[in-house]
Amino acid sequence: MPIAGLNLVPFISVENMMDLVLETGIDAFLVELAQYIEEDFRRWEHFDKTPRVASHSAEGVIELMPTSDGRLYGFKYVNGHPKNTRSGRQTVTAFGVLADVETGYPLLLSEMTILTALRTAAMSAVAARYLAPKNARTMALIGTGAQSEFQARAFRALLGIESLRLFDVDEPAMRRCRSNLADLGLSITLCTSPEEAVEGVEIITTATADKQNATILTDNMIGAGVHINAVGGDCPGKTELHRDILLRSSIFVEYPPQTRVEGEIQQLDPDHPVVELWRVICGKEAGRDRSDQITLFDSVGFAVEDFSALRYVNEKLKGSRHYTALDLLADPDEPRDLYGMLLRRQAWLRQASLA
Repeated sequence: MPIAGLNLVPFISVENMMDLVLETGIDAFLVELAQYIEEDFRRWEHFDKTPRVASHSAEGVIELMPTSDGRLYGFKYVNGHPKNTRSGRQTVTAFGVLADVETGYPLLLSEMTILTALRTAAMSAVAARYLAPKNARTMALIGTGAQSEFQARAFRALLGIESLRLFDVDEPAMRRCRSNLADLGLSITLCTSPEEAVEGVEIITTATADKQNATILTDNMIGAGVHINAVGGDCPGKTELHRDILLRSSIFVEYPPQTRVEGEIQQLDPDHPVVELWRVICGKEAGRDRSDQITLFDSVGFAVEDFSALRYVNEKLKGSRHYTALDLLADPDEPRDLYGMLLRRQAWLRQASLA
């Protein structure tokens, strides 16, 4: 990467990220990102793993999500504040850091609001490749907020979804989603209820934002053989599915200690059986093994996925111009003379004021 000086760290702004994604191509970016996620899930046992550090309030949550594979360290700062849209703000914002374990020096500082939307969608599609009915072509999308188009695009790019049925209590949001996806060749139907949206589909994605226990899907709405991609339930007290659906489903999760607190399975007994997705990807356990099986990916988002996204973007930056060299680290002439660096700056400022 063409950056000189130990003080300089590549910074990817929102504009940089958008340009990097568009230069790559949205579909190509999602496919490549999915490859990095799958690679890291195949070496899951190499990672430090801990539930994210969360600070909850009545209005939302602020979280830190760290992990390391022993060579690289990554973390993400992310919030979730559903009421933000009322003041023109995003529900979810994020930024992240990738660092070199050997020196502790950061290699990259990046926006992760857009990148998180992309990695969440890519993660959903990776899971669905192992869990959804073979050759599935139809999907219902319940909730057409900021994540919806990314989910639709990822499922189209990685699974070949052709038909999309949308439902949201906010009709303008449904129309926006349809308009944004209009040039992809998808057959898109706006529905008047969740029941109408899920009728006859093979995959159901739920991605609502309210910070509460909600019942977006009831048991009688779910037929045999469906794959459910539950994205919206992602913190304590926030769920989307009726408990009876869980009891009928084969449940797959990222990291059980986190999902049991934050995911749909917070509704179940602490020892209710679940399968870690990495074990399916590595061939240690079965994913979908019956045509009538209801599979549920209880997705809450885990730090390894953000690590994968940062690792991917760091590789994409090589030979790229889509970053700013940020003067982030102190770099004195003599590493132990940090105070002397301050004095030299003071002398320079005095001289500059006299010039």
